[in-house]
Amino acid sequence: MLKLRSSGLSCGVCAKFQIPIPRCFMNSITTSSIDVKPKVPLYLRPPSFSASLSELTKWHKWAKNLASSVGSSFINLDNGPDSTLLRRELNWLLQDLIELQHRSVILSKLESGNNENPDVSVALRAPLEEMYCVWRQRIEKRRPFQYVVGCEHWRDLVLSVQEGVLIPRPETEVIIDLVEGVALNNAPELAQGFWADLGTGSGAIAIATARALATHAHGDACGRVIATDLSPVAVAVATSNVQRYGLQDVVEVRKGSWFEPLKDVQGKLAGVLSNPPYIPSGDISGLQAEVGQHEPILALDGGISGTNDLLHLIDGVASMLKPGGFFAFETNGEKQCKFLVEYIENEKPSSFRDMNIASDFAGIQRFVMGFRR
Repeated sequence: MLKLRSSGLSCGVCAKFQIPIPRCFMNSITTSSIDVKPKVPLYLRPPSFSASLSELTKWHKWAKNLASSVGSSFINLDNGPDSTLLRRELNWLLQDLIELQHRSVILSKLESGNNENPDVSVALRAPLEEMYCVWRQRIEKRRPFQYVVGCEHWRDLVLSVQEGVLIPRPETEVIIDLVEGVALNNAPELAQGFWADLGTGSGAIAIATARALATHAHGDACGRVIATDLSPVAVAVATSNVQRYGLQDVVEVRKGSWFEPLKDVQGKLAGVLSNPPYIPSGDISGLQAEVGQHEPILALDGGISGTNDLLHLIDGVASMLKPGGFFAFETNGEKQCKFLVEYIENEKPSSFRDMNIASDFAGIQRFVMGFRR
């Protein structure tokens, strides 16, 4: 679900830095090669197309009827969206589609059925032919709405997303609250260090962490974030999001699996964060169609128990963090959280301290966190 449009774009954070810079930060963002060109979100495209008001009204009526035909069938099938939510998405799509200057007037006419001046031209950010296609995909193929419009609203960010990139979830926002409320409040000096976001996807955690570090920085010194991902699509999209928020001197995106691209900062990291794949393989087929059939399986499937990547992160994070460094990982819920805490206490008792479990907005135990001894 998308929130009201409010980008909160930054003009840049931390003009000066007084901490040692690893090799790749000398070149801002380095990604070995970016051969994927990120798609431009609908709301950022120029209004280069047009349609008459009558043509737009015809499309809107068709799209609304298609949404209404769903009823509660998707809910009954896999807890998917109902007609009410789909019609709300249609309104959001219109807000992104129609150019800003006359948007409110046109939306009002569409909602009221006002047929005055049917031949008046409406400036659009995409042709109506494309809108027929993508809305049919939304309903008939269950293509995620975020992929249709090319973005997701997350915290105070509007992040580009597309096929091949995991859509950031509201519950993952809690990781940033943990960074600020637990890590930086208990150890303010961590705000000046290097942090890593592993499996960055859209770059959501990395970007939000960089902004949090800047808020808690003292003087001119400010922390930096290295974001890694194995997917070239994710690397390209995360890079684009970082640049759009003016953080290319603060956040570096590297292509590679988990800790592999971080050899130059081993033992030096102030924090390690991740929302890794944690869904048990056997549960993938039962996911909502928008998720299981469209989002990247690489970002979802955590193996038989869902803990393959989580255990890999736990096993590797001790050697990556400096003494006193912080980590926080998202999990599938209470069972995985308790398992990981017990694993750490039994297998790595001398590596970490102040282990804890935090809940998401719904009260589900979702995050495991702690500090390096």
